[in-house]
Amino acid sequence: MPAKTGTQYCERINAQTVPCWYKGELLNGKRSEHIAFSGLMKTQKFMYDMQSDPQLAERLTYASPSDGKPVGMSFLPPASSDDLRKRREAMTLWAQVHHGFLGRSPDYMNTAIMAFYTAADLLNELSPKYAENLRNYYAYCRDHDITLSHAFIQPHASKISGQLDATEDAIAAKVVERTEEGLIINGAFMMATQAATSDEIFVYPSPSPAPFDDENPFAFSFAVPNDLPGITLICRDTYAASSDYNYPLSSKYEEMDNIVIFDHVLVPHERIFFAGDEQMSSALFSGSNFHIHAGHQVLCRYIAKTEFVLGTIQLLTDTLDLKSEAHVVEKTARALAGLESLKALAIAAEAGAVPDGRGYVLPAPKPLMAANLLYPKLYPEMIEILQLLSSSGMIMVPQEEDFQSGAAESLNIYLRGTDMSSPERNALFRLIWELGAGSFGGRQTQFERFFFGNAITVSNRLYTASAQDQSQRELVRQFLAYSTK
Repeated sequence: MPAKTGTQYCERINAQTVPCWYKGELLNGKRSEHIAFSGLMKTQKFMYDMQSDPQLAERLTYASPSDGKPVGMSFLPPASSDDLRKRREAMTLWAQVHHGFLGRSPDYMNTAIMAFYTAADLLNELSPKYAENLRNYYAYCRDHDITLSHAFIQPHASKISGQLDATEDAIAAKVVERTEEGLIINGAFMMATQAATSDEIFVYPSPSPAPFDDENPFAFSFAVPNDLPGITLICRDTYAASSDYNYPLSSKYEEMDNIVIFDHVLVPHERIFFAGDEQMSSALFSGSNFHIHAGHQVLCRYIAKTEFVLGTIQLLTDTLDLKSEAHVVEKTARALAGLESLKALAIAAEAGAVPDGRGYVLPAPKPLMAANLLYPKLYPEMIEILQLLSSSGMIMVPQEEDFQSGAAESLNIYLRGTDMSSPERNALFRLIWELGAGSFGGRQTQFERFFFGNAITVSNRLYTASAQDQSQRELVRQFLAYSTK
């Protein structure tokens, strides 16, 4: 199957049989009809349908090297700056649909599996079979347009328990048995966003370091259908609602986060990318340039999201007639500067593309890492600007039903904005409430703060990437040498 349609996406998810717990009950029925998933699936259905739109297909797909059929552009391993441009344009088209609110839109994990594919040769050191498995799995995802989730984070209890041995009772996810059919995996992962609305789960935990005599049972990576026997999903409470007017964001873009439990799950040999080697876990992750390739996709999302939030700030400013206020100009200018910085970093990343040594190119790492460092501060700042400018107006916000009641006549008189009717102005404040005070907006802010790790981790990536660059130091050395002549 080439690039799939939205209907095919929904049919696959609806056909799943994975046990999925929500509010203490096992879910039954079609996932696309459940309030916790329906809005997101409708949005992603639209995104997948774009791939077969005659006006967009050429920008969203390319010919598969296996059979020439169209496949998603975000699977394309970039071999040139032009390929990076094609990827950016395709990812931007999708980001403009969800306005950057889908942190795990399908192109994110498409990009991730592509990144690991480009480093598959590293696995030959352990076993040519592992390298072949990774290449085959990438091709499978590309040619069947697999929607992927990922599981990286182990339970906190595995860190505080002191259980770094290979016993059955150890908490961290691990290999508990090797069989002729594959590996038996037991354990849990805490943050698999969209696991319940994906086809498969890509698993790559940071291994627990310990002095093992032979193989480290905590070091492995694999990918499996998410309804493989023994897998269970547990959902958090949903922030979604059915009314687009009352909940304009969560009704469309609410991504469910899942705990994924592996209860002695058999992972077939052909789905294993490595197992037992702690050094390979680190080598493949860094060698794949995951954070660089993923950072390119993420930057497209950052730009779309910043444009949307900035537009909200500007509409609020207009309807409250605050355009001449100096503090409003200053606040808006900060958001404008952030947007222009992100756009410039995207251009710099592509213009400075570098070979990866394996026949592909990378976006310049430093601009992307700079964006990863800037955005976790920029996004909360923009939300705070909305909170400050909207003041108490974001608190007393009637619902759609009020405009269909006997109170509508009064609301139409008293809630008008400078350039908006009462329903329009109220809709804007409903949006601002979701962004600045609602559960959906709270998750978004927290999500952006820690998207690629905490501030120290993200800072260290940029610092390390710049460590070998002596150009600025040399500039000053030459200046000082001239000054001391």
